[in-house]
Formats: sequence, structure tokens, C-alpha cells
Amino acid sequence: MEKVNIAEKLALFSEYWSPKVVGELNGQHVKLVKFKGEFVWHKHDHEDEMFLVLKGDFKMEFRDKTVEISENEFIVVPRGVEHRPVAEEEVSIMLFEPATTLNTGDSEDKELTKEVLDRI
Repeated sequence: MEKVNIAEKLALFSEYWSPKVVGELNGQHVKLVKFKGEFVWHKHDHEDEMFLVLKGDFKMEFRDKTVEISENEFIVVPRGVEHRPVAEEEVSIMLFEPATTLNTGDSEDKELTKEVLDRI
């Protein structure tokens, strides 16, 4: 049982769209990730995802609407819902999602897919 300093962990990486595992509980991963730009449209057929904004802000695009999420706010994307995160400037996010969640979901964009995540 070790505490996790979020700021220290975020300082360990600079790449975008590459989640890092910082904790685990009940089959869930706690991940840190930095976004900038547009991700790919995708969905997760079997997993819900929670995005908690630590620093900055971003837009979660859905096919029928866009939701703006700012620091100290979060959004839960239910399984099966197509979505795309977009950040004009760098944003730092904490993700809570099942350990089985693939970052690109059902997307065929394998360039962004991270099948094995770094643990920091």
C-alpha cells in the first residue's frame, strides 16, 4: 500500500494518447493520460469509462452532441456509446475503467492502439 502523487506521475511522461497505469482496484485500472488534438471515433462494447479532468479542459464528442469537461469535472461514457475526445490544448486526465479496456475500442486505427500499457 503506497500512496500515489499524481503530479509526480504526470511529470514522468509527455506523450499524448498513451495511458499509463498508476493503480488497480477490483478489476479496474486507474490510468493517467495526456490529450492534445483529436482522438479516433470509437466505442467499447463491454466497458464503461470515466474521464476525470485533472488539468485543462477537453470536449467529448458524441454523434449527437458535444460535452465540455473542465478541471475537477468528470464524464462517464457508457459502454456501446461512440465517442471521441478532443483537446485544443494539453489536458491531463485520470481514467477509471476495467483492465480489459483497449484505448481505441473498436476502432481500426492501430497506430494509436496501446495493447500493453506502461505502469508508472
